[in-house]
Amino acid sequence: MNDWWAEGLLFENCNCTAVCPGHIHFSQRCTHEVCHGFWAIRFEGGRVGGTDLAGVEVVVVYEAPQVMVEGGWRQRIIVSDRADRGQRRAVEEIIAGVRGGPWEVLARFVSDALPTLSAPLHIDDAPERKAVTVAGLLESAVESIRGRNRENPVTFANIYNKVHDATQVIARGSARFDDGEIVIDNEGTHGLWSRFRWTGP
Repeated sequence: MNDWWAEGLLFENCNCTAVCPGHIHFSQRCTHEVCHGFWAIRFEGGRVGGTDLAGVEVVVVYEAPQVMVEGGWRQRIIVSDRADRGQRRAVEEIIAGVRGGPWEVLARFVSDALPTLSAPLHIDDAPERKAVTVAGLLESAVESIRGRNRENPVTFANIYNKVHDATQVIARGSARFDDGEIVIDNEGTHGLWSRFRWTGP
C-alpha cells in the first residue's frame, strides 16, 4: 500500500507577507487570522502501484487558522481533467496521507476535506516565474525576488519542510480563487517553489 514515489515541481502562494511564518513551522503565527493559500504540483515522474504519475498536475487549496498547528484546516484537491481515474485516485491517496510519506503529516491538520474536483488545469514552469490556471477557479503566478547576484535566485538552503526540497526559491505572488467554499485574494504575498521527491512510507 505504501510503496510509492513521486517527483516534480511544487510551488505555493498564501496571504502572508514574505516569508510565511507557517512555512518555517506551523507553530508560528501567520500574518492574518486566517491563512488562505495553495500548493501547485506538477508530477514529472512517479509511480503508485501500477499507476504512472508523470504529467499529472494538481492544486491543493486550503484555509487554515493563524496558528496552523491548531488544525481545523479546510482543504480542496483539484486534479487536472487530463488525469485518468487511476491517476486521480493515486493523487488523492497521496495528498490525504493514506499512503504515508510527507503528506501524512499535513493530513492530520485537515478537518474538512472538501470533495475533489476535476478541471482544466495548466502549470507554467519558467525559470523565474511559476504560474497556474484552473479554468473558472484559479489564476496565480509567483516570481522570484531579486538578490544581490542577479544571476541567481534568493533561496532558503537547508530548511526543514515536509513537502518541499531542502533548497527553495523565495518568491512573491498573487492569486485569485473562488469555488464557493474557499476564497483567495492575494496580491504581492508569500510565494516559493522547489523540486520535490516524495516516497512512502
